[in-house]
Amino acid sequence: MMNRDNPVWLITGCSTGFGRELAKLVLARGWRAVVSARDPAKVADIVAGHEDRALALALDVTRHDQIESAVAQAKAKFGRIDVLVNNAGYGYLAAIEEGEDGAVRAMFETNVFGLVDLTKAVLPTLRAQRSGLIVNVSSIGGLTSFAATGYYHGTKYAVEGISESLAIELKPLGIGVLIVEPGPFRTNWAGPSIQQSAVRIDDYAETAGERRKQTEARSGKQVGDPVRAAQAIIDAALSDTPPLRLLLGKAALGLAREKLDKLRGDFDAWEATTIGADYPEGTH
Repeated sequence: MMNRDNPVWLITGCSTGFGRELAKLVLARGWRAVVSARDPAKVADIVAGHEDRALALALDVTRHDQIESAVAQAKAKFGRIDVLVNNAGYGYLAAIEEGEDGAVRAMFETNVFGLVDLTKAVLPTLRAQRSGLIVNVSSIGGLTSFAATGYYHGTKYAVEGISESLAIELKPLGIGVLIVEPGPFRTNWAGPSIQQSAVRIDDYAETAGERRKQTEARSGKQVGDPVRAAQAIIDAALSDTPPLRLLLGKAALGLAREKLDKLRGDFDAWEATTIGADYPEGTH
């Protein structure tokens, strides 16, 4: 459970998008925030005028030295951490066969291992307090998949699995986990932040190639409002019964329900084959 008495939020990836809007709303409520980004100059405007309860920090989640420094500075200034928001991350467009090894591994370093490393660095503080909330920003792409974003889905499915286990392990310690799954939002995800493979294979033009075009065409026109999304995260954090998963946006809800239906369809259609894989009842 999150401490509601002037909580301290540590948020990554605050230069744009969800992180930026969330940091602004947290400070607007009078709460305290560690506002971090790889380039702290890009978040200076957020903390301006709130220096007594806001701290702008350089934090690249792939750098252990910056993780340790950020946690130490947060504790030195505020004495505690109540909410960790693992928001830093980005996408990558490539058919699976087109994926470039270095780029794919770099994305996993940020989206998965960076999230894990920062979480591990903050957990001793949360455990000592016996309270806190970890918000892991996943994606509707952590539940369902499309062409051209297979490696990104890989990172987000990993975040989902890690977060589920983490939630079970932390519940008895009074610490909550919230997985946030946005659909398409008007952030930089599909624009300046997205990376793409230089490799293009003609055989994937109708699948991955088409999706690349759609993603580029949608940038800046998504129906999702990052400010409303940030408010939804705060609402969930303040709830007495926060969900494990919070879908954001009508598109995410539709896609998630579609995935549930597909899973149920396969499970039901193949039920006899599935059960037949066990030893027959009564045998040893």
